[in-house]
Amino acid sequence: MYSPDTAQRSLAHWSEAGRTGMQAFYALATEDYRRLALARDWTADLRDHAVDRRVRLLDVACGSGRFPAALLAKGLPVEPAVHVDLIDPSAFSLAEARGVLAAPFVAADEHQVVIQDFDRPGAYDVAWATHALYAVPPDDLATGIGRMAAALRPGGFGAVAHASARSHYLRFYEAYRPAFAPHVAPYNDAEGVAAALRAAGAEIGVQVLRYRTRSADRAVVEGFLQRCAFDDTVSLDEMEVREPLAAYLAGCRGADGSYEFRHEVHLMTWEQADPA
Repeated sequence: MYSPDTAQRSLAHWSEAGRTGMQAFYALATEDYRRLALARDWTADLRDHAVDRRVRLLDVACGSGRFPAALLAKGLPVEPAVHVDLIDPSAFSLAEARGVLAAPFVAADEHQVVIQDFDRPGAYDVAWATHALYAVPPDDLATGIGRMAAALRPGGFGAVAHASARSHYLRFYEAYRPAFAPHVAPYNDAEGVAAALRAAGAEIGVQVLRYRTRSADRAVVEGFLQRCAFDDTVSLDEMEVREPLAAYLAGCRGADGSYEFRHEVHLMTWEQADPA
């Protein structure tokens, strides 16, 4: 048993008290959503799965709405209208995500609940989870993925974007845990998410996105890494000397003191099959 749990640590940081840390994280992590928005023709995905010129969308673990914001920045047509149901255990996140929605996105229902407790089979044309499932308790991941897939109507479109075990987020957390929090649960990786999707009957396609983020600003790096760990009590100075995290960070550091983080994200997509 893991205690304190990673899911609880995550939820505590998705709050007004955690806003400063969230903003520090997105100084670099906004790139995750920009790359994702460019990765495929999301306009076609929405248009092709509309029913009566409307899309019913489930945004799983919506966070602060960075993915819809990235799509809006890229540019989306005003039709079809996309009626968005937001789901997240954090009331703060629901309010933040709702605040970024603009045409064609239309705020619909909100569900303050974890995905593994959500039960609306066949209710949606599209469902996505973008960098959203890391902190789901590992024992609950299969249930959560199953509930997300089941929420799609037959022929509906699903998408999950998640970092692989080779990506910074997973490698960092696996080095952080033994250094500072050995009893917390690990993050879920894309490989585990893919296995859960296949077990749920989803015939997924996988697109691999590789890119890097970089900063020479130690305050930016510290804030980013603290949010990666959901731990703002550990300074960058401490991270750089406590093993095994110190060795991982040394491999990310350039001769000029700047940091570069390597990302590998698996974008998993599928169309929901008819129930057997």
